[in-house]
Amino acid sequence: MLRRGPASIVLAAALAVSAAAPVSSGQPNHEKTVWNYDGGLVLMTDGSLPQGPCFRLSGRATAPEYFTNLKRIDSSVGTVLHRGHDVVTEFPEKLHLSFVMYDLPCENQIQQAGTRVYLTRAMVGALRLGFYWKSGLKMRPVTGVVQGYSETRRVLPYAAESTNQLPEKYEWWFEFDLQSAGVPVTDSLVLILRTPDDRIAARVAARM
Repeated sequence: MLRRGPASIVLAAALAVSAAAPVSSGQPNHEKTVWNYDGGLVLMTDGSLPQGPCFRLSGRATAPEYFTNLKRIDSSVGTVLHRGHDVVTEFPEKLHLSFVMYDLPCENQIQQAGTRVYLTRAMVGALRLGFYWKSGLKMRPVTGVVQGYSETRRVLPYAAESTNQLPEKYEWWFEFDLQSAGVPVTDSLVLILRTPDDRIAARVAARM
């Protein structure tokens, strides 16, 4: 099923982050560490709803050419982001976020057979997603959030004959464009997924 949600931050699903993987500088004294952001920022976190189910949010933040050859160098003299010979101090004008959200067994459900609870359309449709810039302990809402493509996909079992005997499972896919011009790279992009009663179901921060 394909649908487009409103640009308000009430949605039928979302997802979320981890930072780019570090690349060792090869120096045995570890005085320098290089982080490679080629391909964008990878997002991943696990969340849960009250009384279950649990889920994983996974995706990526990208921008045309911005992350190409972008590296963060941590050394004894400080941290600097470079693209070639250029020092990068701000995010691009716009970030494109793409997310998928799907079921994941809760830890207690792994131990207890027959207790698995799955995400439903109603559960996901009631969730709210917020985007924030975080600087130190202060957070401010991201402005200029535009929701784009969205889709709900049913996940079919490997054995087609079991389709009518098993609970329906889905994946939820979303894309957003966020205005990020002038935002310093020292800020973190925080995504918070909340339930209707304002409980945090998942939270993740994308850091450069």
